[in-house]
Amino acid sequence: MPYVSPAHLWPIVLLIASNVFMTLAWYGHLKFKSTPLPIVIVASWGIAFVEYCLAVPANRIGHAVYSAAQLKTMQEVITFIVFCVFSVVYLKEAITWKTVAGFALISGGAALVFRG
Repeated sequence: MPYVSPAHLWPIVLLIASNVFMTLAWYGHLKFKSTPLPIVIVASWGIAFVEYCLAVPANRIGHAVYSAAQLKTMQEVITFIVFCVFSVVYLKEAITWKTVAGFALISGGAALVFRG
């Protein structure tokens, strides 16, 4: 089994954490439709600040071992996974086979970025 350095793992861990916060910032308010929009916007900005505090170091650390395109690709695929879990667990919305197929096609295209 090849050695995987912390420089390869930390960006992934940080990107997962940042995507949890960003998904919450973007979609968490959907369960609070009666909350005034200005309050939702300010709350989302506060949550997004935490996301930035995780995403920026993820990209800084990760750029030592990944290209910017690879980091962006990882972020997008992680976003799909986090969103699907969030949608089912928090929003109680089902993920259809069309959603899975669409995300799989996009992820398949993203895999091309990692081909040497």
